Amino acid sequence: MSTILKTLLIFSWIALCSFTLKSDAEGGIKTVVIDAGHGGKDPGARGRISREKDIVLDITLQLARKIKSEMPEVRVVLTRASDKFVDLDERSNIANRRKADLFISIHCNSLPKNKVSPAGTETFVMGLHKSDENLEVAKRENAVILLEKDYEDKYKGFNPNSPLAYIMLANRQNAYIASSLNFAGKIERQFKKHADRSSRGVKQAGFMVLWQTAMPSVLVEAGFLSHAQEEKYLNSEEGQEQIAESIFRAFKQYKEEVEEN
Repeated sequence: MSTILKTLLIFSWIALCSFTLKSDAEGGIKTVVIDAGHGGKDPGARGRISREKDIVLDITLQLARKIKSEMPEVRVVLTRASDKFVDLDERSNIANRRKADLFISIHCNSLPKNKVSPAGTETFVMGLHKSDENLEVAKRENAVILLEKDYEDKYKGFNPNSPLAYIMLANRQNAYIASSLNFAGKIERQFKKHADRSSRGVKQAGFMVLWQTAMPSVLVEAGFLSHAQEEKYLNSEEGQEQIAESIFRAFKQYKEEVEEN
């Protein structure tokens, strides 16, 4: 193991130990934070007819309404409820300040124009990427920090374009990895069962928005805007309702399971 790698792993461990973590789903699911990715000056992925920031906000608002309507006992907090820019660290800070029991970040995927785009959903948890493809997804989502003021100081020199930099993120969510994977699996199964989507599975990668969350956390990629048919689906009222309903059903299952134990 190289000296640089050892140093990064030690730093990662120190960072992990510096946080006060509450036990997994302690006391049930009382507060959920839903994060609509991107916003404001950051449009996110672009399709032929749409922008990621608009689609994910619509899905987020629908999901929030469903939870509030059917589970009034659950406090629902949004990182943004309009088209505004929110720093990545502030999104996780909101969840930590509210002592959330679950964090859901909603996004849409995309591939460069010169590549044949796949279709399908993916749900990520924090971890070390196991493929170059997963790393590229994390790089695209993390690149937003370049729009933030003093990002080098805020993120301790983290470079979203450096594969080596992702090693320092890998251990942060270990305390919640089992619950995060459990919830992510439920989301992907509901995408297949309820929305009849092609599931690309549950994956791990180093997402900055998940890095500092002190609770089970997932990042949902609802589909590819670079795929013409899927972009049309994600822009439709029916598509957005099905995606929101699928996540809601997974949330309901997860909540019931946690509170039965």
